[in-house]
Amino acid sequence: MATRIVTLPGDGIGPEIMSAALQVLRAGGEFEFDEHAFGGASIDAHGTALTDEVLAACRGADAVLLAAVGGPKWDTTDSDAPRPEQALLGLRQGLGLYANLRPVKPLPALYDASPLRRERIEGTDLLVVRELTGGIYFGEKTRTADGASDVCSYSVAEVERIARVAFGAADRRSASSRVSSVDKANVLETSRLWRETVTRVHAREFPHVELEHVLVDNAAMQLVSSPRHFDVLLTENMFGDILSDEAAMLTGSIGMLPSASLGGGSPGLFEPVHGSAPDIAGEGIANPLAMFLSAAMMLRHGLLLDAEAAAVESAVKRALDGGLRTPDLGGAASTAQATEAVLDHL
Repeated sequence: MATRIVTLPGDGIGPEIMSAALQVLRAGGEFEFDEHAFGGASIDAHGTALTDEVLAACRGADAVLLAAVGGPKWDTTDSDAPRPEQALLGLRQGLGLYANLRPVKPLPALYDASPLRRERIEGTDLLVVRELTGGIYFGEKTRTADGASDVCSYSVAEVERIARVAFGAADRRSASSRVSSVDKANVLETSRLWRETVTRVHAREFPHVELEHVLVDNAAMQLVSSPRHFDVLLTENMFGDILSDEAAMLTGSIGMLPSASLGGGSPGLFEPVHGSAPDIAGEGIANPLAMFLSAAMMLRHGLLLDAEAAAVESAVKRALDGGLRTPDLGGAASTAQATEAVLDHL
């Protein structure tokens, strides 16, 4: 039976980069693709960002590949109106995807594309492990004419399981591994629980892995001033959302970063970190490389096809070494030309 992958092109440049990714995947394996509307496209078609049918299809797949969601068309301050981002939150919650992995490793060919000096980013190789189904994004929300509130809450069990993911990832990365746990324990009660729980998991289960606690504002500063310091960054939901986008610029463009969202026994969700870029949608100039690298993460983490994942990653690297540059990287290559360059090396 062919491996079944649910594809969610989404909005903006999503359909363009999804089409490019499917060309790459078809070149290297036998897969069955099942496409569904998601996000803004689903709101237009069904009045909701995520239908029960799409969630059921994702639960029954071997993996889920997502391109991008959102756009000004669906922006609203009406708390009762559907928004594309609700699809992401609903899918993460519906599949139990509590761990988001975002590798950040600038490629030598793109050192000069980063807004930071080459000597500052050279040798950076870090992994952001972000808790994905708790915290302020999922807490109780209230809104009145005079104010609003969003509750941030975490349970010990939620912190323990994401801490184990981070320590396990650090353990596999190198012998001299380090987890930098990010919090705001000098102010927030949830962060004090986070710090105490991470410390306990470390002492009991991973004492051989180095652990440090870093306040979130200090972590933001160090990501720019000394990114090589970090190995694995462990964060709660909102802090990870912000810091991973900051870290993306170390690579020269947010168009270069893939991600994987994993849970216990559910199909994984794999998507580029960037948004839907509605300003360039339909122009054929979107950078598909983060989409290709997300497909590689799907091959490795979702389908256990390490050799195939490495082949895609190597093809992207060699295409960049050969001079491939999309507009966001300071070049002029179109989406189609970037896809062809990677296929030539696959």
